[in-house]
Amino acid sequence: MSESAENLSRTPLFDLHVSLGARMVPFAGYEMPVQYPLGVMKEHLHTRAHAGLFDVSHMGQVELHGIEAASALESLVPVDIVGLPVGKQRYALFTNEQGGIFDDLMAFNTGSYLHLVVNAACKAHDIAHLKSKIGSRCEVKVRDDLALLALQGPGAETALESIAHDSAIPQIFMAGGRMTLAGIDCLVTRSGYTGEDGFEISVPNAQCEALAKALLAAPNVQPIGLGARDSLRLEAGLCLYGHDLDTSTTPVEAALTWAMQKVRRTGGARAGGFLGADVILAQLDDPSKVKRKRVGLKPEGRAPIREGVELQSSDGVKIGIVTSGGFGPTVNAPVIMGYVEAAYAAAGTKINAMLRGTPTPVTVVDMPFAPHGYKRA
Repeated sequence: MSESAENLSRTPLFDLHVSLGARMVPFAGYEMPVQYPLGVMKEHLHTRAHAGLFDVSHMGQVELHGIEAASALESLVPVDIVGLPVGKQRYALFTNEQGGIFDDLMAFNTGSYLHLVVNAACKAHDIAHLKSKIGSRCEVKVRDDLALLALQGPGAETALESIAHDSAIPQIFMAGGRMTLAGIDCLVTRSGYTGEDGFEISVPNAQCEALAKALLAAPNVQPIGLGARDSLRLEAGLCLYGHDLDTSTTPVEAALTWAMQKVRRTGGARAGGFLGADVILAQLDDPSKVKRKRVGLKPEGRAPIREGVELQSSDGVKIGIVTSGGFGPTVNAPVIMGYVEAAYAAAGTKINAMLRGTPTPVTVVDMPFAPHGYKRA
């Protein structure tokens, strides 16, 4: 939060946020709404019960064009992109030569090009990486002219239907396509960062405010800020880059092996071939090579345990650290994610969090903390 105000960028919705009473804060180089008058807890609970609208236009949007786009991207991510069907999206990870993660992203196959969404704080690095590594194999087109909205919650589909008219709504999680919303041509995927059913909507900057106002006019849709976005994703057990993921963390350590399809693993038709493959595949093939793992933690008390708190074994030996922590309004309890040595990663293991120097009992638990509401069928 130390960024100078005069150096901050603004999304196309800045004036709308201010008019809605948002408290604006510096985030990833932008002035962003952390909360509205409703307050973080009520915004969180409203999204779980109804629908919330998030401005995520600070994220980077990039297109990869050309017949080699999918195979080129596969050289940078341990994910099946060549086999990604038209109209479907996948979660992916940019890895480095050591197997560490330097960003996570979404990749959508439009049928004519790949549409990528990358994290705001990493987008300059990601774009440079794409251009330098695969720019000779495909066109890397940065779409600074596009904004991004996320409509999340069990009421999201109804709200979208109210302005979709004759456009077909993507019917299952990670599906997508072009839609006309409130008369505006948009690229829509059925995905999001809250654990709820919902949609991410790529829309031209010039028409973003009109679309946001049309969605906010739908019944039970409220604007939601970064504060509730963080508590929602934490309850859903979803990682925040720079906190739960970084260049020293492999996908296996981060418990993201579900994102690596069999075709890219040892024995698969297109095994390896991405940066850090030797490290990552060795960890997949031999669990003894995995020294630490990302886990969920549940404390016995109600005191929030934040990022940076040391985790210790019962005999006082440091075994890990908290990477995300806060209060979960849905579960009405603190929720924590962190990394522990592999020997302590099994669900049910009891360890201590050193809260202000005092050992506080916590138990390793399965994630998510709150059930996912994705529409999978």
